[in-house]
Amino acid sequence: MASPFLSNSTISFSSSLKSSTLPRLFPSVSFSSIRFKPTPRRILTVRSKIREIFMPALSSTMTEGKIVSWVKSEGDVLSKGESVVVVESDKADMDVETFYDGILAAIVVGEGETAPVGAAIGILAETEDEIAEAKAKAASNSGASAPSAPPPPPAPAAGSTPAPPNSTPAYAAPIASEGLRKTVATPYAKKLAKQHKVDTESVVGTGPYGRITPEDIEAAAGILPSKTNVGPVVVVEVKPAAPTKATSDSSAPSSIPPPVPGSTVVPFTTMQTAVSKNMVESISVPTFRVGYPVTTDALDALYEKVKPKGVTMTALLAKAAAMALVQHPVVNASCKDGKSFSYNSNINIAIAVAINGGLITPVLQDADKLDLYLLSQKWKELVEKARAKQLQPQEYNSGTFTLSNLGMFGVDKFDAILPPGQGAIMAVGASKPTVVADADGFFSLKNKMLLPVLLPAMIGVIDFASVLLASKMYSSVMSSTIGVNVTADHRIIYGADLAAFLQTFSKIVENPGSLTL
Repeated sequence: MASPFLSNSTISFSSSLKSSTLPRLFPSVSFSSIRFKPTPRRILTVRSKIREIFMPALSSTMTEGKIVSWVKSEGDVLSKGESVVVVESDKADMDVETFYDGILAAIVVGEGETAPVGAAIGILAETEDEIAEAKAKAASNSGASAPSAPPPPPAPAAGSTPAPPNSTPAYAAPIASEGLRKTVATPYAKKLAKQHKVDTESVVGTGPYGRITPEDIEAAAGILPSKTNVGPVVVVEVKPAAPTKATSDSSAPSSIPPPVPGSTVVPFTTMQTAVSKNMVESISVPTFRVGYPVTTDALDALYEKVKPKGVTMTALLAKAAAMALVQHPVVNASCKDGKSFSYNSNINIAIAVAINGGLITPVLQDADKLDLYLLSQKWKELVEKARAKQLQPQEYNSGTFTLSNLGMFGVDKFDAILPPGQGAIMAVGASKPTVVADADGFFSLKNKMLLPVLLPAMIGVIDFASVLLASKMYSSVMSSTIGVNVTADHRIIYGADLAAFLQTFSKIVENPGSLTL
C-alpha cells in the first residue's frame, strides 16, 4: 500500500519552493500563500589581528616577573613556538614562546623592568599594515599603566554648600582609550571584591601597570579608611586615588626603625622574595624536630667505590631517604588546608641547592624507582640547570620530601625549616669520628686518652704487648656518624612515625648494599 505522504512529484532542492509540488500533509494549509523574503547576503570582513603578549605565570607562587632580555627586537617576524623573551620568575629564568605567527610591533615592558602576571609585555601584529595600530595600542597601554593625576576640580562658589566627596565615580568605568584589556588584581584585592560584591572589570587599578590593589576595591565599595587625619572641620578637596594610596603607605614605615648610618639597603631579588614568602608561610605550620645519630662506616666505604663513577654523597642520601619513605608513606604525605592530608603516590626528593642570589630545591622525581647511577646523572643535570636558572616548574615545585645537606661545609648538625606543602625535611650534617662503646662497654677514645696514665699500673699485671693489643682492639670500635635532624608537620606526622622512619633510614645507611640494586 502506498504511503499517503508520497506522491509522484519530484522535489528538487535546486528549485524554489513555489515551483515545487510538495506533498500536502495538511490540506487546510495552502503553501502557495507563503511568501519568503529574500535574505540579504552577509558580507564577511576580516579584521586586523593585534594580539598582546602577556606575562605568563611560570610557577604556582609567581605573582610578577622580571624581563631579563628580549630575544627578539621590534619589527622582527615571529613564528609560532619561537622564543621571544626571557623572563625571571621567582625560581628560574625561562624562555617565553609566542603562540601565534606575526610581527613584534612594540615592546611594552623593557629589559630589567617587572610586570604582574597577566599584564601585556609586548604587542604582536599580524601584518606590516597593522604595526602602526599596534604601536598606538602599546602607547595607550603604557599610558594606562601609569595614570597621571587629573587636574584639580574648580573651587566651589562662595556661599554654596559643598557636596561630600565621593571617590566612587573615579572607579566607575575603565578608561575608554584602553580598549579591551586584561584585568589584573592582587589576590587580596580579588578577595575584597568578592566580599563587597565589586566588579573588578569596572575598577581602574592604580598599582604598577594598572594592577588593581586592595585600596582600589575599598574605594570602589565606598569604604572609608580605618585611620584618617581629617579633623572636625570638613575641608572639601577631591584628591586622586594615587595620592591617597601614597598617604596610607607613608604612614606604614613609621614602625620600621631607620637604617643604620652608613648601611646600604638592597632590595630583594625575585627569588629572594619567593623564599621570604615561603619561610613566613611555614611559620603557621606546627612542627617538631627529632634528631638521630647514624653510623656511616659502610656508607663511606660504598661512596669510595662509586665516587669514580660520578655518584655523589647527596645522591646516596637521597636514595636512602626514598627507600625509607616507601616503608613509611605518612612521612611522604602533605597537608595544605589544615583539614585533610593526602598520601603522595610519588616519592619526589627535593634537595636544597644554594645558587647565586638565592636558594632553590631541584626535585629528583620517583627517586625510589631510579637506580643509583641514573639518579646521580639526573641530579648532576638538575644542579647544572639550577645554577643556570633554567629549571622548568615541574623540576622544582613537585617535591614531596626535602633533603638539606650541609655536611660538605663541616656543619655537624642543624635544623631546617619545613617547606610549605610538605610533610618533612631532613637536615644532614658532616660525617665525623665518634666515640662508641663495644659489646663490653669499653670506649676506645677514652682508653687512648687514658693510656699514658694507666700504663704504669698495668705493667705489673699484663705485659706491654697485651696493652698494645687492647689498644688496637679498642681502636676498632671507632666509627663515623652523621647527625640527622628531621623537621616534620605535627598535624599529620607524630613522634612515633618519625622515630620509626629514622630507624629504617639508619638501617639502610648502615647496610647500604640495597642502594646499588
